[in-house]
Amino acid sequence: MAPGVILYGPPASGKDTITTELLALDPHYVAYQRLKVGGGKSHGYRVIATERLRELESRGAVLYSNSRYGNVYAVDRESVAALIQAGRIPVLHLGQVQGITAVEAFPARWVRVLLWCARATTAERVAGRGDSDIGDRLRAWDETRRDLREHANIQFDAIIRTDEVAASTAARMIHAAVAGSSDPHPADDVLEVDA
Repeated sequence: MAPGVILYGPPASGKDTITTELLALDPHYVAYQRLKVGGGKSHGYRVIATERLRELESRGAVLYSNSRYGNVYAVDRESVAALIQAGRIPVLHLGQVQGITAVEAFPARWVRVLLWCARATTAERVAGRGDSDIGDRLRAWDETRRDLREHANIQFDAIIRTDEVAASTAARMIHAAVAGSSDPHPADDVLEVDA
């Protein structure tokens, strides 16, 4: 079965940076662009109207959608299928365990990766990239930790502390997991990392 990668983690845990490293490591990787309804940042998204999202949902074409930061984000079945059929390895960024479960309904060999960093690191990185919504990002960090605690049975193929590991090293670890050299890990070890 063709592989896909799910990068799960709080804001500023390195999803974009590590995805860039994966793309440099192997041209089969591709950054999956989620659908987005709303304002703000558009780079890395396919911005659509609410009506278009409703139409996709009515056809059962949406694998998962969520609301955050006043926007709606979605993963659609057709774009994931097109990438996999083209021999690409989609790299999806998700922030909810429910999203992981929903996306895994699509037939692929999904590699789950937990990217984690301390809450203070998220604050520092968000400020460093010039975002003005640090409070919202820290609330999302708190929600991500709560989400992991509420889904204590979830396992990941790789767990990477991005405040301790270089992005290039993280990409190689993920690439090894995609190649099949990993064992599932519980998220317990990172749940107390918050300072």
